[in-house]
Amino acid sequence: MNAVTMTSASPAPAPARLNTQRLLTWGGFALMLLLAPLIFSGNLAVTMLAQMGIAIIACLSYNILLGQGGMLSFGHAVYTGLGAYAAIHALNAVSEGRLQLPVSLLPLVGGVAGLFFAVLLGYVTTKKSGTTFAMITLGIAELVFAMSLMVPEFFGGEAGISGNRVVGDPVMGISFGPARQLYYLIAIYTFVCVALMYAFTQTPLGRILNAVRDNPERVEFIGYSAQRVRYYAFIIAGFFAGISGGLAALQFELVTAEVVGAARSGGYLLFTFLGGATFFFGPIIGAVLMVFAFIMLSELTKAWLLYLGLIFVFMVMYAPGGIASLIMMNVRVAKFGKFGRIAPSLAAVILAAIVALAGAGALIEMIYNLQLGAMSDDVKFFGLTLHAKAASYWIGSGAVFAVGVAVLEVARRRYAAAWGAVNGEIEQAVQRAQGEAA
Repeated sequence: MNAVTMTSASPAPAPARLNTQRLLTWGGFALMLLLAPLIFSGNLAVTMLAQMGIAIIACLSYNILLGQGGMLSFGHAVYTGLGAYAAIHALNAVSEGRLQLPVSLLPLVGGVAGLFFAVLLGYVTTKKSGTTFAMITLGIAELVFAMSLMVPEFFGGEAGISGNRVVGDPVMGISFGPARQLYYLIAIYTFVCVALMYAFTQTPLGRILNAVRDNPERVEFIGYSAQRVRYYAFIIAGFFAGISGGLAALQFELVTAEVVGAARSGGYLLFTFLGGATFFFGPIIGAVLMVFAFIMLSELTKAWLLYLGLIFVFMVMYAPGGIASLIMMNVRVAKFGKFGRIAPSLAAVILAAIVALAGAGALIEMIYNLQLGAMSDDVKFFGLTLHAKAASYWIGSGAVFAVGVAVLEVARRRYAAAWGAVNGEIEQAVQRAQGEAA
């Protein structure tokens, strides 16, 4: 674990600059949440924005386990899902007059439920780490999913449990019936939860969790219990996951067994990794991509899961740090004024990747057309009409894909060489500056 030590010789203006930067960052984030539904005002857009907020909380809570603690979980949907069930039951209790609670606080019911089940299940789960931990979480996830069909009194069976978030008289005209009103409630929860989870990373527990991820033996040697640290982090992650589930219950007014299924847990894992688990803002990128994939990409093509799989494999091979790592690599170069030297090779990589993806997409769409036995062999692909039974289209698509892959490999090597050279110069400049300061 890397530690940053501040001495009396540190320049005084540094904390002020840091505080200003943080203020601008968090202020920009709040402003973005505030203005987003005013810019994208359509019903579908507002719904997508609300789901992005929910997904951001879920992915960041998952990253407490994966990115901060190195715990690969295959069952995070258990805590978002059970939080959603608790919230929908509470909503129905409020509707029936059995519970006096504002609708705006129902997500906290989901959070408490997520925390409770994390306390209950996490003690056993966090006894082990690594592969054993992952297998235990998978087993618990399958157990809970099986129970969701076996205990209809709580889970509602296959039909699930529905509710109505418009309860009681509106307060100051707010009933949470309109999508925009609900969005702003979700935005408030999103901002607060993101801020709290970031604050957690700066606490002693968050720091020692990083140490447990990197070297649990040394943590034990200095007197900390690695299992207890993992357990506490698991509980915190469960709380925020439950809040995400509670917001989802209000958003959809329906909770089914799918919310505790393995596919949901896999989605959190996939998109947290794609966004970048090693950076705090990486899961936020992943959450936005998850909503686009589940809502828009799934409507554009029936092969959307195949595309996600291919993208995942590509990222594992070439950018295991996720999208956030790619951004930060280039931001660092830009800070030293050397981005212009790598910009041409970076642009070549992006263009080649687009060409390769276009060729692969054309081939995939034609394969799906033939395998699914469509009535017509015409395939609509980005404004073009492809004929799945014409050899020329297969040859052309294959040629585009092959050329794109070949150019991508050449461009990638040039970009890697240019970035390595520039980064070497930056490291030398940093070392000289440190030597002069000493």
